Order: sequence, then structure tokens, then C-alpha cells
Amino acid sequence: MNNKKFSTTGGKETAKAGETAAAATTKTASSGSGGSSGGKGYWKSAEFWGAAGAMAAWGMSGAAIYDSVLQGPEVISLTMTPVLIVYSALFARWAWVVKPRNLSLMWCHVANVIAQTNQIRRALEYKVENGEQEQVTELLKKVGVAGGITAAAIVGGPAARSAISEANLGFVSNIAAADAGPFTVHFWAPMSKVFISGASMLDLNRPTDTISLPQYAALTLTGFFFTRYALLVTPINYTLCGVNVALFLSSFWHFGRKIKADFIDEKE
Repeated sequence: MNNKKFSTTGGKETAKAGETAAAATTKTASSGSGGSSGGKGYWKSAEFWGAAGAMAAWGMSGAAIYDSVLQGPEVISLTMTPVLIVYSALFARWAWVVKPRNLSLMWCHVANVIAQTNQIRRALEYKVENGEQEQVTELLKKVGVAGGITAAAIVGGPAARSAISEANLGFVSNIAAADAGPFTVHFWAPMSKVFISGASMLDLNRPTDTISLPQYAALTLTGFFFTRYALLVTPINYTLCGVNVALFLSSFWHFGRKIKADFIDEKE
């Protein structure tokens, strides 16, 4: 009986020792894995690049607030500012649904929508006061059309995606059903950056006295950080990566021109 009790107790102790050893092995493996990624940590960390991107995006919101306080409405671009409003609205949504979720990025884009809306209000008031009512009316018409199209896309998008995905159209159905496909914010958020890059490229020879240095500094950094961040999130977003390369190049071009005009040419 004592032998049986001893055998049972010994078995329990052996099992417990085995569990402890297994846990230690798992912990060691985990530590080794962590150490290995720690060496590369920042390069492969979605959280790091997401935080850096959020900081740059906060800079864009700050630039709009800075401009509204210290600069006149004549420097506000009626090409870029509406695009920035749409861009931030889409990215606020994207930051909420992407994995890992990026709350700092979401709130900075909410702030940017508010700041840029105030900027466009100032610009329109300035145009009206200076007798440019016709240009203001034309812009408001374009905004109304774009708003109507956007609302229709938001309402009808889910039904259209389901219909195309279930229609067995091969490649087309696969694209429609994709996690980052054209019926998701994972597609349209980066596409809004295409419009920002396009707005910058259309204005490559824009007079430097109408370029906002803080705004283009923030856009340049945003392009740089998001080029890497786009490859670390779930779902991986190659569209976002590509458009941020374009955003970085176009914004850096304007940023460089402004630096040259204000701090180099003036000294000469």
C-alpha cells in the first residue's frame, strides 16, 4: 500500500517536473525568438512604424493648425486641402480596422479633418472677399458631385461586392472578395494618397510663396514612414506602399524648393 502511494506520488512529481521543464523550454524558445527579432525589432515592428507614421500624420494636423494661426488664407491650396479632407476621413477608418489597430493614427486623422475643414473655410471666405465668387461656386459644385458619388459608393458597395464575389467570374470575383480589394477601405485609403501625390505633381512649379513648409514636411515624413508600415500590417497593402513612395518623392520636391527659396536664395 505504501509502495503504491509512493509510486503515485512519485508519478505526480515526475509529471509536474516534466511540465515545469516544458514550460522552461517554451520560455527559453520564446526568449530566443524575441531576442532574434529584437535585433531586427524596429525594422519588422508594425507598432513602431505605425507610431512613426501617426506622429508624422499628427504633424500634418499641426501644420494646418499652425497655418491657420500664423499664416494668411492666401497660402491655402484649394487643390490640396479638399483632397486632404477625403484622405484623412478614409485613413481614420482604415486605422480602426487594420491589424494591429492604430488608435493614435485614427485620432490624428479625425483632428486633421477638422483642421483642414477650417482651412478650406478660411480660403473660401478669402476668395469671396476678394471678388472670386465664381471660383468658389465652381469648387462647391465639384465638392457636391464628389460627395454624391462617395455616398452612393458607401451605400451600394457591400451589395455590389457580394454580387460580384458570388458570380463566379474568376479573377474578377477573386479581386472583389480580396481583403484589400476595391470594395474595402484598405484599397481606397491608399488611393486617396494617389490623389495627394497627383495634386503635388500637378503643381510641381507652384510658386514657393504659396507652399506651406510645415504641411510639406509632414507629408514627406508620412510618405517615408508609411512606405515601410504598409508591408507590416494585416492585410499587407502593396498599394499603400507604392503610393507612399510617390507621395514621399512629390512632397520632398516641394519641401526642397521651399527650403531653397526661403533659406538659401534669400541669403544670396
